[in-house]
Amino acid sequence: MSARILVVDDQPANVRLLEAKLQAEYFDVCTAVDGFAVIEVAKAEQPDLILLDVMMPGMDGYETCRLLKDEPRTRHIPVVMVTALDQRDDRIRGLESGADDFLTKPIDDVTLFARVRSLLRLKAVLDELRHRECSDALSHVMAEPIGEGESVSQAVVISADARAATRYAAAMPAQVRTQVETNPVKGIEAARGQVDLLVIDLTSPGFDGLRLCARIRSDAATRQLPIIAVVNPGDVATAVRALDLGVNDIIHRPVDAGEMMARATTQLRRKRYADRLRNQLDESLEMAITDPLTGLHNRRYIASRLHQAIESSNHGGAPVSLLIADIDHFKSINDRFGHEGGDYVLRGFAERLLRDLRALDLAARYGGEEFVIVMPGAGLAEARAASERLRASIASEPFRVGDGQTTPVTVSIGCAQAMAGETAESLLRRADEALYIAKGEGRNRVEAAPAAA
Repeated sequence: MSARILVVDDQPANVRLLEAKLQAEYFDVCTAVDGFAVIEVAKAEQPDLILLDVMMPGMDGYETCRLLKDEPRTRHIPVVMVTALDQRDDRIRGLESGADDFLTKPIDDVTLFARVRSLLRLKAVLDELRHRECSDALSHVMAEPIGEGESVSQAVVISADARAATRYAAAMPAQVRTQVETNPVKGIEAARGQVDLLVIDLTSPGFDGLRLCARIRSDAATRQLPIIAVVNPGDVATAVRALDLGVNDIIHRPVDAGEMMARATTQLRRKRYADRLRNQLDESLEMAITDPLTGLHNRRYIASRLHQAIESSNHGGAPVSLLIADIDHFKSINDRFGHEGGDYVLRGFAERLLRDLRALDLAARYGGEEFVIVMPGAGLAEARAASERLRASIASEPFRVGDGQTTPVTVSIGCAQAMAGETAESLLRRADEALYIAKGEGRNRVEAAPAAA
């Protein structure tokens, strides 16, 4: 995986060293020498990751990172702090300023590249969601306190050492409810619930923690669940393997409560951001195929599904029939009760339509007061019977038009069954011809189209 990485250090020798290492791994590198330059370069270049030195003149790495995370245009860029400092307070301060990790000089190359690739994979997923959403309106979520204005987050800690697991759970942020599991099988079951964070102790002798991580990542229900892995400080191989398997973050034993809280907060905040992006994307996709007034599918979606059904039928699949329903004298309803009254009728029509059709039938508002229903697996006799049920249901009781008023409504329906080799356009045309016959014969009736010539 190639990417653009911004290297920040006030020592030219350190910059050249990191630049050479990264370029040898085919990364594109840009550089900055102080905190003020970082902000401008990050805005202009939009790097995929920033390797940020802590000790710099003018503005140190902590303040620089805080400004990067406060800026909507750079908030989503992962930041790894690189420093000679290795005290507990230094790590926690770096994580609390918004950094995604804290690497100590001299940097182990294997660890560096494993961490870089892990963060780049995560950023690629979030970038895809952001670009599909085409909006940065949710970028503020990355700066919100955990639990503020939201339901309480849920975490699961899996460790064969019950005492250690209890300590990890106690270090979670205040707004996180934590479940402790010493059995990995029960841990997997718990992770499949409404969980926001998973902590797995890879130092547990009672089970293979790496295999557990792989299992979590291979399961569609838990694939997006953030994982913090606990490893021994000298076990570089396990840490690197865990990151390659998709673990989001690493914390070393003995686990510091403040560091665990800071890392957990970062993962929970990022998950909340990703969840909201996914929800907005789902809503956007739903809007693209849904008629906003009636909640039925729209014309574009039903045309696509009709083509699929006919294609399947033409290749030996089940038959498919089509209904076109048109509300009778709808213009007079609008004239008498206004467009608001007409909207009441359209929504009520959609409700009865969904109530009277089979679960596998597909209904759509085709335009104005016209509706199309695709009936997979139905022959002409079934389609006609369904049409009669719908017609009777519409005429059975008047429709509300607002302010306690009601009006009787009827519908005319044309139906047709797809013949061998027929196209969707031809089927629509035959059903539409049958509809015109129904209207011409007095409305409030059903007509079935004859087989194609």
